[in-house]
Amino acid sequence: MSVFSLFSLFAHLVEHLADLLQPLFHASAAAAAIVLFTALVRLLVHPLSRAAARGQRARAALQPKIAELREKHAKDPQRLQKAVMELHAEEKVSPLSGCLPGLLQLPAFFLLYHLFSSSTIGGEANGLLSHRLLSAPLGGTWADALGAGGPFGPAGLVYLGLFVLVAAVAAFNYRRTKRMMANNPVTMGAGGGEQVPGLGAVNAVMPFLSFFTLVTVAVVPLAAALYVVTSTTWSAVERAALYQ
Repeated sequence: MSVFSLFSLFAHLVEHLADLLQPLFHASAAAAAIVLFTALVRLLVHPLSRAAARGQRARAALQPKIAELREKHAKDPQRLQKAVMELHAEEKVSPLSGCLPGLLQLPAFFLLYHLFSSSTIGGEANGLLSHRLLSAPLGGTWADALGAGGPFGPAGLVYLGLFVLVAAVAAFNYRRTKRMMANNPVTMGAGGGEQVPGLGAVNAVMPFLSFFTLVTVAVVPLAAALYVVTSTTWSAVERAALYQ
Protein backbone atom coordinates (compact mmCIF):
# COMPACT_ATOMS: atom_id res chain seq x y z
CA MET A 1 0.00 0.00 0.00
CA SER A 2 1.40 3.39 -1.03
CA VAL A 3 1.65 6.36 1.31
CA PHE A 4 -1.02 8.23 -0.62
CA SER A 5 -3.49 5.33 -0.47
CA LEU A 6 -2.81 5.05 3.27
CA PHE A 7 -3.67 8.72 3.72
CA SER A 8 -6.84 8.26 1.65
CA LEU A 9 -7.87 5.23 3.68
CA PHE A 10 -7.31 7.11 6.92
CA ALA A 11 -9.28 10.11 5.62
CA HIS A 12 -12.22 7.83 4.81
CA LEU A 13 -11.98 6.31 8.29
CA VAL A 14 -12.20 9.73 9.93
CA GLU A 15 -15.10 10.71 7.66
CA HIS A 16 -16.93 7.47 8.49
CA LEU A 17 -16.48 7.97 12.23
CA ALA A 18 -17.68 11.56 11.83
CA ASP A 19 -20.81 10.37 10.02
CA LEU A 20 -21.55 7.93 12.84
CA LEU A 21 -21.10 10.63 15.49
CA GLN A 22 -22.91 13.39 13.59
CA PRO A 23 -26.32 12.85 15.29
CA LEU A 24 -24.67 13.48 18.67
CA PHE A 25 -22.05 16.11 17.89
CA HIS A 26 -23.44 17.78 14.74
CA ALA A 27 -20.88 20.18 13.21
CA SER A 28 -18.17 19.02 15.65
CA ALA A 29 -18.57 15.34 14.70
CA ALA A 30 -15.16 15.16 13.00
CA ALA A 31 -13.51 16.58 16.13
CA ALA A 32 -15.29 13.94 18.21
CA ALA A 33 -14.11 11.30 15.72
CA ILE A 34 -10.50 12.38 16.26
CA VAL A 35 -10.93 12.13 20.03
CA LEU A 36 -12.46 8.66 19.62
CA PHE A 37 -9.69 7.59 17.25
CA THR A 38 -7.08 8.78 19.77
CA ALA A 39 -8.77 6.82 22.55
CA LEU A 40 -8.74 3.68 20.37
CA VAL A 41 -5.02 4.14 19.65
CA ARG A 42 -4.26 4.55 23.34
CA LEU A 43 -6.38 1.50 24.16
CA LEU A 44 -4.34 -0.58 21.70
CA VAL A 45 -1.08 0.70 23.21
CA HIS A 46 -2.28 0.18 26.79
CA PRO A 47 -0.79 -3.35 27.15
CA LEU A 48 2.64 -1.85 26.42
CA SER A 49 2.01 0.86 29.00
CA ARG A 50 1.22 -1.82 31.57
CA ALA A 51 4.41 -3.66 30.61
CA ALA A 52 6.37 -0.40 31.02
CA ALA A 53 4.90 0.03 34.50
CA ARG A 54 5.95 -3.51 35.42
CA GLY A 55 9.40 -2.72 34.05
CA GLN A 56 9.71 0.34 36.26
CA ARG A 57 8.77 -1.69 39.33
CA ALA A 58 11.35 -4.29 38.32
CA ARG A 59 14.00 -1.59 37.94
CA ALA A 60 13.12 -0.26 41.37
CA ALA A 61 13.64 -3.76 42.80
CA LEU A 62 17.18 -3.76 41.37
CA GLN A 63 18.22 -0.64 43.26
CA PRO A 64 19.96 -2.46 46.14
CA LYS A 65 22.16 -4.34 43.64
CA ILE A 66 22.83 -1.16 41.68
CA ALA A 67 23.82 0.60 44.90
CA GLU A 68 26.34 -2.17 45.54
CA LEU A 69 27.74 -1.80 42.02
CA ARG A 70 27.97 1.95 42.45
CA GLU A 71 29.99 1.50 45.62
CA LYS A 72 32.17 -1.18 44.03
CA HIS A 73 32.97 0.86 40.90
CA ALA A 74 32.86 4.34 42.42
CA LYS A 75 36.16 5.31 40.76
CA ASP A 76 35.37 3.82 37.35
CA PRO A 77 32.20 5.35 35.82
CA GLN A 78 32.54 3.43 32.56
CA ARG A 79 32.82 0.11 34.36
CA LEU A 80 29.83 1.07 36.49
CA GLN A 81 27.70 1.80 33.43
CA LYS A 82 28.70 -1.50 31.85
CA ALA A 83 27.98 -3.43 35.05
CA VAL A 84 24.55 -1.80 35.44
CA MET A 85 23.61 -2.58 31.85
CA GLU A 86 24.80 -6.17 32.30
CA LEU A 87 22.60 -6.42 35.41
CA HIS A 88 19.59 -5.19 33.45
CA ALA A 89 20.30 -7.77 30.73
CA GLU A 90 20.74 -10.55 33.28
CA GLU A 91 17.45 -9.69 34.98
CA LYS A 92 15.74 -9.15 31.58
CA VAL A 93 14.77 -5.59 32.50
CA SER A 94 14.94 -2.94 29.79
CA PRO A 95 15.80 0.55 31.09
CA LEU A 96 14.14 2.09 28.00
CA SER A 97 10.91 0.06 27.84
CA GLY A 98 8.87 3.07 28.89
CA CYS A 99 9.63 4.77 25.54
CA LEU A 100 7.71 2.25 23.40
CA PRO A 101 4.14 3.47 24.07
CA GLY A 102 5.07 7.01 23.06
CA LEU A 103 7.01 5.96 19.96
CA LEU A 104 4.18 3.78 18.66
CA GLN A 105 1.79 6.75 18.76
CA LEU A 106 3.89 8.88 16.42
CA PRO A 107 2.50 7.37 13.18
CA ALA A 108 -1.08 8.24 14.20
CA PHE A 109 -0.06 11.82 15.02
CA PHE A 110 1.77 12.10 11.70
CA LEU A 111 -1.31 10.89 9.79
CA LEU A 112 -3.54 13.47 11.43
CA TYR A 113 -1.00 16.24 10.92
CA HIS A 114 -0.69 15.41 7.23
CA LEU A 115 -4.43 15.05 6.64
CA PHE A 116 -5.25 18.44 8.08
CA SER A 117 -2.25 20.20 6.53
CA SER A 118 -2.94 19.15 2.93
CA SER A 119 -5.45 20.75 0.59
CA THR A 120 -5.78 17.53 -1.43
CA ILE A 121 -5.83 13.83 -0.55
CA GLY A 122 -5.27 11.31 -3.32
CA GLY A 123 -5.66 14.02 -5.95
CA GLU A 124 -9.05 15.15 -4.63
CA ALA A 125 -10.02 18.17 -2.55
CA ASN A 126 -9.60 17.49 1.16
CA GLY A 127 -13.13 17.65 2.55
CA LEU A 128 -11.87 17.22 6.09
CA LEU A 129 -10.68 20.83 6.11
CA SER A 130 -14.31 22.01 6.14
CA HIS A 131 -14.94 20.41 9.54
CA ARG A 132 -14.79 22.42 12.76
CA LEU A 133 -14.65 22.19 16.51
CA LEU A 134 -17.33 24.70 17.43
CA SER A 135 -16.07 27.84 15.62
CA ALA A 136 -12.49 26.69 14.97
CA PRO A 137 -11.59 24.88 11.70
CA LEU A 138 -9.78 21.59 12.26
CA GLY A 139 -7.20 22.50 9.64
CA GLY A 140 -6.41 25.87 11.24
CA THR A 141 -3.86 26.84 13.87
CA TRP A 142 -3.86 29.20 16.84
CA ALA A 143 -2.27 31.87 14.62
CA ASP A 144 -5.26 31.59 12.28
CA ALA A 145 -7.63 31.95 15.25
CA LEU A 146 -5.76 35.05 16.44
CA GLY A 147 -5.99 36.57 12.97
CA ALA A 148 -9.70 35.79 12.66
CA GLY A 149 -10.91 37.29 15.93
CA GLY A 150 -8.13 37.56 18.47
CA PRO A 151 -7.54 35.40 21.56
CA PHE A 152 -11.12 35.90 22.77
CA GLY A 153 -12.83 35.51 19.41
CA PRO A 154 -15.00 32.45 18.69
CA ALA A 155 -12.07 30.34 17.45
CA GLY A 156 -9.67 31.82 20.00
CA LEU A 157 -11.92 30.69 22.84
CA VAL A 158 -11.70 27.09 21.57
CA TYR A 159 -7.91 27.27 21.86
CA LEU A 160 -8.18 28.97 25.23
CA GLY A 161 -10.17 25.98 26.50
CA LEU A 162 -7.54 23.57 25.12
CA PHE A 163 -4.72 25.59 26.71
CA VAL A 164 -6.47 25.52 30.10
CA LEU A 165 -6.91 21.73 29.87
CA VAL A 166 -3.30 21.16 28.78
CA ALA A 167 -1.97 23.45 31.52
CA ALA A 168 -4.01 21.58 34.16
CA VAL A 169 -2.72 18.20 32.94
CA ALA A 170 0.85 19.55 32.76
CA ALA A 171 0.65 20.87 36.33
CA PHE A 172 -0.65 17.48 37.50
CA ASN A 173 2.21 15.69 35.70
CA TYR A 174 4.76 18.17 37.05
CA ARG A 175 3.75 17.60 40.67
CA ARG A 176 3.58 13.85 40.18
CA THR A 177 6.99 13.63 38.48
CA LYS A 178 8.66 15.80 41.13
CA ARG A 179 7.14 13.60 43.84
CA MET A 180 8.40 10.42 42.12
CA MET A 181 11.89 11.84 41.74
CA ALA A 182 11.94 12.87 45.41
CA ASN A 183 10.74 9.46 46.58
CA ASN A 184 13.01 7.48 44.23
CA PRO A 185 16.13 9.57 43.62
CA VAL A 186 18.29 6.61 42.62
CA THR A 187 15.65 5.10 40.34
CA MET A 188 15.16 8.41 38.57
CA GLY A 189 18.85 8.76 37.93
CA ALA A 190 19.78 11.27 40.62
CA GLY A 191 21.79 10.98 43.79
CA GLY A 192 25.17 9.71 42.76
CA GLY A 193 25.20 8.43 39.22
CA GLU A 194 23.23 7.46 36.14
CA GLN A 195 21.92 4.03 35.36
CA VAL A 196 21.88 4.67 31.62
CA PRO A 197 24.15 7.13 29.80
CA GLY A 198 22.29 10.35 29.08
CA LEU A 199 19.42 9.78 31.49
CA GLY A 200 20.69 12.46 33.86
CA ALA A 201 20.01 15.23 31.34
CA VAL A 202 16.60 13.76 30.53
CA ASN A 203 15.65 13.59 34.20
CA ALA A 204 16.64 17.24 34.69
CA VAL A 205 13.96 18.43 32.24
CA MET A 206 11.47 15.61 32.76
CA PRO A 207 9.14 17.51 35.15
CA PHE A 208 8.73 20.29 32.57
CA LEU A 209 8.08 18.16 29.46
CA SER A 210 4.30 18.27 29.79
CA PHE A 211 4.33 22.07 29.49
CA PHE A 212 5.89 21.77 26.02
CA THR A 213 2.53 20.38 24.91
CA LEU A 214 1.22 23.95 25.06
CA VAL A 215 3.60 24.89 22.24
CA THR A 216 2.57 21.87 20.19
CA VAL A 217 -1.12 22.70 20.53
CA ALA A 218 -0.43 26.28 19.43
CA VAL A 219 1.49 25.48 16.23
CA VAL A 220 -0.03 22.30 14.75
CA PRO A 221 -3.41 22.05 12.98
CA LEU A 222 -6.31 21.85 15.45
CA ALA A 223 -7.01 18.22 14.48
CA ALA A 224 -3.48 17.20 15.48
CA ALA A 225 -3.77 19.36 18.60
CA LEU A 226 -6.89 17.42 19.60
CA TYR A 227 -4.92 14.19 19.26
CA VAL A 228 -2.14 15.60 21.47
CA VAL A 229 -4.53 16.93 24.11
CA THR A 230 -6.53 13.68 24.26
CA SER A 231 -3.41 11.50 24.37
CA THR A 232 -1.74 13.66 27.02
CA THR A 233 -4.82 13.58 29.23
CA TRP A 234 -5.10 9.80 28.78
CA SER A 235 -1.42 9.41 29.72
CA ALA A 236 -1.85 11.42 32.92
CA VAL A 237 -4.78 9.27 34.05
CA GLU A 238 -3.14 6.04 32.93
CA ARG A 239 0.17 6.73 34.68
CA ALA A 240 -1.58 7.79 37.87
CA ALA A 241 -3.35 4.42 37.86
CA LEU A 242 -0.39 2.24 36.85
CA TYR A 243 2.43 3.93 38.79
CA GLN A 244 0.82 4.17 42.22
